[in-house]
Amino acid sequence: MSIMKVTNLKETAKMMSSADYKERFKAEYYQTAIRYEKLNAMLKQWDNGTLEFEPTCPRSTYNIQIVTMTDYLAILEARAVMEGIEL
Repeated sequence: MSIMKVTNLKETAKMMSSADYKERFKAEYYQTAIRYEKLNAMLKQWDNGTLEFEPTCPRSTYNIQIVTMTDYLAILEARAVMEGIEL
C-alpha cells in the first residue's frame, strides 16, 4: 500500500468537493486507506485481547470487509498508475 499523505478524514472533505476528478479520486483513496488502517488496528486489538468493546458482528464479517478493502485499495492504486494520479 502507498504511503499516505493524508492521515485523517477531515483532510479529505475539501478534496471530495473539488471540480478536479483527480482530487476526488485521491480523497476516495485516502478515505478508504484511513478506514482500512482503523479497521486493521481494531482487528489486531481483537486478536491480542485488548479490544475495549464487544463487536456486534462476527469476526468473519470483519475478515470479509478487510479483504474487500485491501482489494479495493489495490484497484485504486492500479487505476492511479494508469491515469497518472500521484497518491
